[in-house]
Amino acid sequence: MRSLYVHIPFCNRICTYCDFNKVLIKNQPVDAYLMALKQEIDSFPVTDLKTIYVGGGTPTSLSMKQLEFLLQTIKNKFGQVSEYTFEANPDELTTEKISLLKDYDVNRISLGVQTFNNDLLKVLGRTHNFDDIYRSIEHMNKIGLDNYSIDLMYNLPGEKLMDIEDSLKNIEILKPKHISWYSLIIEPHTVFYNKINRGQMSIGSSIKEGEIYGRVINGLNDIGYPQYEISNFSQKEFQSQHNKTYWLNENYLAAGAGSHGYIGDMRYYNIKPVTHYIKSMNDHKNVVKEKIKLNKTDMMEEEMFLRLRLNQGVSIERFEDKFNMPIYDVYGKALDKHINLGHLQQNDHYISLTDEGRMIGNDIFVDFLIDD
Repeated sequence: MRSLYVHIPFCNRICTYCDFNKVLIKNQPVDAYLMALKQEIDSFPVTDLKTIYVGGGTPTSLSMKQLEFLLQTIKNKFGQVSEYTFEANPDELTTEKISLLKDYDVNRISLGVQTFNNDLLKVLGRTHNFDDIYRSIEHMNKIGLDNYSIDLMYNLPGEKLMDIEDSLKNIEILKPKHISWYSLIIEPHTVFYNKINRGQMSIGSSIKEGEIYGRVINGLNDIGYPQYEISNFSQKEFQSQHNKTYWLNENYLAAGAGSHGYIGDMRYYNIKPVTHYIKSMNDHKNVVKEKIKLNKTDMMEEEMFLRLRLNQGVSIERFEDKFNMPIYDVYGKALDKHINLGHLQQNDHYISLTDEGRMIGNDIFVDFLIDD
């Protein structure tokens, strides 16, 4: 076991596009939640980890006292790790909180920027503005917590190509270590989804999504951020080691309401509602709602879906060692089809998506489902 994800489900405001497990922090039993979370973390049988990622929700919505309680809980259990990431909103990342995070060995920030356009930030329901982005990064640089990732989205309602160009210019100025840049997907149970259903808005920009994605890839590469995963880019040696745990299809622990973990051949899912999570931890010392045992077919499919997201691709040798079957015996038909179409390529000991294949990744992944 090398990684842990910790979920903080509280936010000061609910964004219009967000479908993660989250609640407005006002009037929530935050202290009781953190105590239940401590009990879950303390129950884990391992103490040696390489990466920890605290996400949400918005972890920086916690007060200083609450934040320190969480940080102390994690430190007491696991000590220091090589990559320790906290998600943060620019307007909530005060100098005091940055200093506190640094004091507890947090060495990476995932900053929820989403866009540099103030009008689009309002549409997304974000609480920060352009100035907050620069201010928070200035504070991080001064305090010495300068390993940060900027999270962005494209395909936003009303977005123009000039907005993509503007983001690229700001990235070149700010020089973050890492960029995550995802296409906006409208999920059920979000404000955006409800507005679209009522005919109150339409989604997507006037530009084709593929054109934007291509510009994102090429633009970032030109300024020193080569792509290493479908939606992730970094300076040399600053790839997200925690997220690569997911894409490499390796095991990880998860703690908190609605979090998902993966141990051995078992994926587990924690109880989602905050109050139910607290009650279950207090009453039963157990917050796992569901366990799903994966069979060999499930694991082979996941190996393909997840590893193909990485530019490196699927290791032919690892696949055979892991499943005791040559990859072409299982997926020969699909591999031949997409190699011939120019969607996949085989280089040395890996099979990976081509530039064209990355544009239609989900369509390709469907062909790696095995009929039982």
